[in-house]
Amino acid sequence: MPLKDLPPDARPREKLQARGPGALSDVELLALLLRTGIPGKNALQMGQELLDNFGGVAGLLHTGHESLKSVKGLGPAKRAEIVAVLELARRALASELKEKALFTTPQAVRDYLQLQLGGRPHEIFAVLFLDSQNRLIALEEMFRGTLTQTSVYPREVVIRALALNAASVVLAHNHPSGAAEPSRADELLTHTLKTTLALVDVRVLDHFVVTSTQARSMAEMGLI
Repeated sequence: MPLKDLPPDARPREKLQARGPGALSDVELLALLLRTGIPGKNALQMGQELLDNFGGVAGLLHTGHESLKSVKGLGPAKRAEIVAVLELARRALASELKEKALFTTPQAVRDYLQLQLGGRPHEIFAVLFLDSQNRLIALEEMFRGTLTQTSVYPREVVIRALALNAASVVLAHNHPSGAAEPSRADELLTHTLKTTLALVDVRVLDHFVVTSTQARSMAEMGLI
């Protein structure tokens, strides 16, 4: 059924205007972005197909232009719009963190890390480098693969911290399994990096374990 044939209170655009964007489901928000479907499949059905194919919103956040080509009916213009919207979301959060002290906006930090790391299919170790006011200088993905003390090289983190004139760092890595509990290896790695970076007067403020649904702070858990 085309969207125009749905009852007014079931149409995404009318629902947004009446109740605000927070009232819309992920599928309805995607349908608004897609605007139209294809013969036999309306925009809501296409939105659901996108979520199913890419593992929900978290997976879609890390889907590139090329991967979207696999979705029938998603032409170059719609693919470009989806990729652009997702990139704008990342940049908006990064801009906020560069303007304010990181820990005055703790939810923004979690949202940013989930946008960057939450939907990745493989493990990523990233570092947020901060200035003396705890504002974000840059987030850099440093290493990929299973996280151990030997797979993450403290020397490389020190080199980047000095190059960026960072005063402190926040560590982050994702768990593609969806389990947000830090492992013993995570704790050992955090201790090693904290000790090594202290030698060049760079503080480790926190280490987040990120999944598609949450970002757990090891500092809040008393592990740093």
